[in-house]
Amino acid sequence: MSNEVIALSERAKIGLEIHQQLATHQKLFCSCPMGKSAGLNYAFDRKLRPTYSEVGTLDPAAIFESKKKRAIKYLAPLDSTCLIEADEEPPYTVNDQALEIALIISLALNSSIEDEFHVMRKIVIDGSNTSGFQRTILIARGGYLKVNGQSVGVQSISLEEDAARIIGGDANLRSYSLDRLGTPLVEIALEPIASSARTVTDVALSLGRLLRSTKRVTRGIGSIRQDVNISLDNGPVVEVKGVQKLIQLDEVIQNELIRQDGLIRIARRIQERTTENPSRLVYRTKDLTAILSSSPSMVVKRILENKNNRVIALCISDFRGLLGFEPYPGIRLGKQLSELVRFFGLGGIFHSDELPNYGINAQDVSNISSALEMNPKDAFILIGGPSEVLPLAVREVYDRLIKAFSGVVPETRSVANDGSTVFIRPRPGSARMYPETDIPYLSIHESKIRDLKHKIPRPWNEIISTLSKEYTINRKLAEQIYDSDYLPLFEEIASLTDISPSFVVSKLTEDFVNFERQGYDLNVLENDMIKDAFVRLSRSQIAKESLPLIFEMILKKEASNIDNSIASLGIKQLSMNDMKAIVDKVIKDNEQIVRDKHNASLGLLMGRCMALLRGKVDGEKVNKLLRERLEFFLRESVNIN
Repeated sequence: MSNEVIALSERAKIGLEIHQQLATHQKLFCSCPMGKSAGLNYAFDRKLRPTYSEVGTLDPAAIFESKKKRAIKYLAPLDSTCLIEADEEPPYTVNDQALEIALIISLALNSSIEDEFHVMRKIVIDGSNTSGFQRTILIARGGYLKVNGQSVGVQSISLEEDAARIIGGDANLRSYSLDRLGTPLVEIALEPIASSARTVTDVALSLGRLLRSTKRVTRGIGSIRQDVNISLDNGPVVEVKGVQKLIQLDEVIQNELIRQDGLIRIARRIQERTTENPSRLVYRTKDLTAILSSSPSMVVKRILENKNNRVIALCISDFRGLLGFEPYPGIRLGKQLSELVRFFGLGGIFHSDELPNYGINAQDVSNISSALEMNPKDAFILIGGPSEVLPLAVREVYDRLIKAFSGVVPETRSVANDGSTVFIRPRPGSARMYPETDIPYLSIHESKIRDLKHKIPRPWNEIISTLSKEYTINRKLAEQIYDSDYLPLFEEIASLTDISPSFVVSKLTEDFVNFERQGYDLNVLENDMIKDAFVRLSRSQIAKESLPLIFEMILKKEASNIDNSIASLGIKQLSMNDMKAIVDKVIKDNEQIVRDKHNASLGLLMGRCMALLRGKVDGEKVNKLLRERLEFFLRESVNIN
């Protein structure tokens, strides 16, 4: 971590929200089963719109989503959805099993249980809920989590339904699968802490360990998500949603701190340039479609291929150099504006600080400047797209320019593949939440709370010690498999095979982490496939060295299962005679080296044998046979001489 990032951490406050799916048999508000569905059997379309709260106000995040005017297609599996997921039937009462798990987690975090549980509706109209809202229940408040000897405060613990799973879409239509909708999950919001990104990662790790220790939460990629609330210098809070990989959390926080500090520096530069009141920022707009229709830019030509598309220009007074000013690499006001317009289905913006570029030449820039009657200190922005969308996008860009005077904008962002953050929508307001009218409130008797206290899980250290002792693995390996998504799979493989548990752990943790770092999607490699490969290994049908090769073929999508992968790799068990023939040939092919170096040639010979035998025979067997055959060859050579 650079000194600059460390200095930013000292100015930051970071709050964590953990969303963990619960291992229940049924969904939260219906009797539909949990688990993987056989397929998506039916579909229906919706268009969602914002609704007024109890006090007659609209949520800003809902208003923003409604401007996209996007239709939603829902695809649903008949074996795990019903009319409740389709919002065609009122929800049932709250799942007792899910409520019990949420209460156990609350007690484990020393939180105060609410006297009554009221189901609330949280407005969400991005399409992830068919009803236009998510149901949530406040379970407990207060409490603390011990991390490295310090206490981290708990704000609240809620029980809520998971959202639908996005499976595709474009500017006009977004598709969701309903198989995940209604899955019970617990949301734990922690108090903001003033500490480093590394400390926040430790907090998330500790909380994840506590949740897993209950053995009542689901495991696997996507079953736990971290949202991070980040503010710099006690400024506006930016929510970064959906950090699924714990190893990415540190990087995400650092990148967002740099982005926020960059926006603060940009605001200072703007304030130095102009004394204008931000609300009086002077701008002009003009349709420049006719002027740019003759531009040689292929980007512009693609925009104007559609006769309904236009190109609108904004001229902003006294803004020259401010759109492209880059206090940190990649942190520019122009880039923030491009992120904004993309959520209207537009490709981005062009601005005068980056032109000529993208095929827009100096003559185009001169024509634009003349048409806008620009002063030397002015800047312009070009936005191209459908005529019905452009007025909304232009207005949002202007509003965002006004907010740039203040620096950081309170908003919700998501995580990109490179660990940076990308704008999603404005932060929601207080109008987002209102009571659910279809479900009566619940209360829990004190005797039930007393009984649940006996179900609080053991401390993590005790669990790791037991795991280490039960499977005869060292503590480091026990921690690695416990913190991974593969503990239940490891336990199943250990019960089915006689393979060394240490070897299984190393494959499920170290090898899989390496695959992930190479950019592979581990979701492609299903648990049943992994288990199948280890069972074959235990039956001596494949070699240890073949496992990563087999898995990689599937991750590359060059094979759909273990059989296909083995066939593609040409892996088959060799007889001892076949092995002996190959080893003898390698020795013979390198006879002069063997005669010169004798036993010192073993390493070179081993490498050349494994080049031919890797994945077909265990390296230990090859090494043992090679030693025997080398000794025999040397002995025979001496006798011949």
